Amino acid sequence: MPSSSRPVVHLELHTGDLPRACAFYAELFTWRIETLRLGRQSYLALDPGQGIQGGLIEIDAGPAFWLPYVEVADIADATQRGRSLGASVALEPREGPAGWRSTLVVPDGAQIALWQPK
Repeated sequence: MPSSSRPVVHLELHTGDLPRACAFYAELFTWRIETLRLGRQSYLALDPGQGIQGGLIEIDAGPAFWLPYVEVADIADATQRGRSLGASVALEPREGPAGWRSTLVVPDGAQIALWQPK
């Protein structure tokens, strides 16, 4: 892989039926799903294997979708570059326990998350 490439490091499923999605992926692929406690919040972590991490988020409306997270060196710079290329920013850079993330809606309507680890 060229050094300029940025790897997908995390896949997150946004779904309106969290129990059904958990049961489906655990049964079909034997992916391990566990609840992580992050202070007062929790997160359903998904282990699809091969060095990539994942998670599941429950949403209120709309179709389910997978959101890939791409690792970047500088979250603010990468978010701004996406904006300059025509993306809208659905989530401005935000700090979490393990790093910073932002979410872009690219010109074709797809979403992609940017991730800068601590």
